[in-house]
This record gives sequence, C-alpha cells and structure tokens, in this order.
Amino acid sequence: MATVILVRHGRTTANASGLLAGRADGVSLDEIGRDQAAATGDRLAAVPVVGVVSSPLERCRQTAQFILDRQASTPHAPLDPDLTECDYGQWQGRTLSDLATEALWPVVQSQPSAVIFPGGESMAGMQARSVAAIRRHDAAFEAEHGPGAVWVAVSHGDIIKSILADALGMHLDLFQRITVGPASVSIVRYGTSRPSVYATNTDAGDLSWLSNNAASDDAPVGGGAGHEARGTSGA
Repeated sequence: MATVILVRHGRTTANASGLLAGRADGVSLDEIGRDQAAATGDRLAAVPVVGVVSSPLERCRQTAQFILDRQASTPHAPLDPDLTECDYGQWQGRTLSDLATEALWPVVQSQPSAVIFPGGESMAGMQARSVAAIRRHDAAFEAEHGPGAVWVAVSHGDIIKSILADALGMHLDLFQRITVGPASVSIVRYGTSRPSVYATNTDAGDLSWLSNNAASDDAPVGGGAGHEARGTSGA
C-alpha cells in the first residue's frame, strides 16, 4: 500500500494577524512560516517521495517547493484544486475574533457537518472532495510505483483535519478534536481493508523509516515492535 504524508503549509501573514485567509490571493508564508517549511523539507529529505501534490494556493506552493528542493530526485509535482482551502464565502478575510461572535461559529465548533458558509461551501462538501482527491492520487501513485510508494500532499488545516477524521473513522462532527499545526506532518496508509494513521500533527522526528515501507494490512495485535530508528539494524 502507498503512504501519503499530509503537510500543512507553514505560517502565513494572515495566520500571524488572526485573519481567515480562505482562498484570497497574495497570502504567503511569513519568515517563521518559511523556516517551518524548510524544517519540514529537511525532515522529508530522508524519504524518496514519488510525488508532491499541492493545493494551488501560494502558501501551499511555497511549502511544497521547500520539500521539492530537498529531494534527491525530481518528483511529480501537480497542483490539485480539490486540495485547496475551504470556500469560506463571506467569512473570508475577516478576523477570527470577529467571526467568533457569529451565530454560525458554535455550529462550526460542535456540528461541522451542518455548516454551509454564507456564500461558500459546506464543510461536508469540503471533506468529500478532499478525501476523494487523496484516495485518487494514492491509488494512482501505488499503481505506477508499487505498494511501497510514498508521496506528499500539501494542503490546509481544515482540509487535512477532515482527511484525518475520515481515515480515523470519525464523524465530521468530531473533527475539531484534531489539531494540525503549520508545516506539520501527518501520515496515512490506505490499505485494502482500512486506512492506518501512523502520525498526526508532528513537527519533529526522524522519518527515514518510511524509506523501508513494507507493511501488512493487518494491525499488529498488542501493538507490534514499531519501526526501526535511523542507525539500527535488524539483527
């Protein structure tokens, strides 16, 4: 089975000022965000990825480039609009503190499956299109490169949270329990029987074990022995 590494873009100028950027143009990584993206690129340098699929928004393209620049080869690097940010409609460009006074805010917090942003899309629709995109790319990379293929999807916080909720078998109404920080790494394998979530919201740690990507669809009873850390042998 292939493995997808879900990477959120680094911190942006909008994140730093408390704005909901949505799909607005001209939202780029700030200095901290560039450092975060570079650190994530360094973490992934130990993993030969077969593709880096990105949301078309600038902050994701910038983050993806930090990853691509640190790969030994040149992976396939398409843009996919189905991984773009949620269409927040009339909420886009407003401050989070202002949005917290809206009647819709507590519904976003507790019942996202019922949310349709005014002039935008529903959160259920956001999840459906992003999960379908991830599963589509995952199947294509596995078909072309084999079950050991590892690839990267660079996207946005709510998008990645909704993908992880699906992989974890969680109802969308529970997805606010998941945290996905800037430039964080989460890891999912889609097996024939079910997805397996190997990591969520990590910003440090060795990922070289992904280079040896042999795994069974079966969950190890008792938890198993885990993966080998860098520099250890199988003896």
